[in-house]
Amino acid sequence: MKSHLATASLLLGALTACSFAPTYKAPPTSPQPPSSFQEDGDWKVAQPMDAEARGAWWRVFHDTELDDLESRVGTANQNLKAAVARLAQARAETRIQRASLFPTLNVGSDATRNRASVNSPSFPRGLTNPTYGNFDLEADLSYEIDVWGRVRNTVNSAKASQQASAADLATLDLSLHAELATNYFGLRGADEQQVLLDQTVSQYTKSLQLTQNLYNGGGAALADVEQAKAQLETARTQAAETHLQRAQLQHAIAVLLGENPSAFHIDPIPLAPDMAAPVVDPGLPSALLERRPDVAAAERRVAAANFTIGVARAAYFPQFSLSADFGYDSTGSSNWLTAPSRTWSAGPTGLLTVFDAGRHRAQSEQAHAVFDEQVADYRNVVLTAYQEVEDNLAALRQLQAESVSEAAAVDATGKALQQSQYRYKAGLVTYLEVATNENANLQAQLSNVNIQVRRLDASVLLVKALGGGWQSPVSPMNPLVKQ
Repeated sequence: MKSHLATASLLLGALTACSFAPTYKAPPTSPQPPSSFQEDGDWKVAQPMDAEARGAWWRVFHDTELDDLESRVGTANQNLKAAVARLAQARAETRIQRASLFPTLNVGSDATRNRASVNSPSFPRGLTNPTYGNFDLEADLSYEIDVWGRVRNTVNSAKASQQASAADLATLDLSLHAELATNYFGLRGADEQQVLLDQTVSQYTKSLQLTQNLYNGGGAALADVEQAKAQLETARTQAAETHLQRAQLQHAIAVLLGENPSAFHIDPIPLAPDMAAPVVDPGLPSALLERRPDVAAAERRVAAANFTIGVARAAYFPQFSLSADFGYDSTGSSNWLTAPSRTWSAGPTGLLTVFDAGRHRAQSEQAHAVFDEQVADYRNVVLTAYQEVEDNLAALRQLQAESVSEAAAVDATGKALQQSQYRYKAGLVTYLEVATNENANLQAQLSNVNIQVRRLDASVLLVKALGGGWQSPVSPMNPLVKQ
């Protein structure tokens, strides 16, 4: 007897260890990753590191107001709260599916008064009273024997989807912090440009007055006066446009912080001229790319689709379960819970679908197609990650060169403007030459501020492309280190 029980236990264990899900292995990227970044740097085979903390990477910019705004995103942003709720849903779904691994016990009771039809073929002969009571107390125990791994693969798929949802939350959190930083630098750049334009409007107003006075004294032509007016109004238009851009950036920041734009305000503070993008070593270790949460989410969705294939395959085979009932059943309450009123049943059941008009086959094909889709999406996310790193490494390098040349342009146009003003006051040239040099100098200064903002944005986007902040040994070549 003991040997039979042991054999049955071993057989049951062997059956429940079966699974039709393909052996999962993270799909290789296609094409294969390059040996190094085109913009420089080293590359190595990726190892998952998406669970590591990313830190408050924005502190490398040493802006206390930016630090304060960034600290408020995680608790106030409504999109982030929605993502947290989606993660909670995914966790609950995993627990729901995991419950199928265990038996289900239901207890029920009822007490009814019934009347049977005396004309029914089933009415007992000789029974004179068709009215009777029925008192029932029953416990039902059911358990699916997971022979083919259907339940386990369903649980594994739900767990992988939960991990993907967690990575989605990390991706959104990283994106929101990066978006806030770029909006903030754009706003500060607009403040700096506003100062330049306000000063320009003031200077152009004085130039117009000077030109008007010269015209009234016969020392300037009417065309010079009209040119000065046109130049002044153009500067005012640019100033108004900058006001608009700043207002829209401020509104965007308010929404990121979960606040009403109508009641949100950030005091104007011009972007500091010496505020430069942190120096980023172009040879950053490739391990940083492994920490991108969107890559992790895409890979987890591939895993979930892989387990779903096992669920679809298991549908071709019989489904076995164990069930047991125990209770008390009586026509009267006086003897309801006595030994003679006991009822019970126990035994296994099996169910095999013999014909379903191709439903199971279609479900299997669908599961394989979903897997292929997730693999393609995963590879595309990886390729996009390469692109974003390369784009921002190239942007930092090119914008550094642009900042040098634009600074030289600001200096050159400033000197040219000074000389043309001297010549105009001496009556050697018309106001057109002054206006031309004033416009050139203004545009060079505005462009210089724009390049500074773009450099800051590129550094933020590079950090985002690398998966956020990170921890590493302190290095003078890499200031993007959490201190």
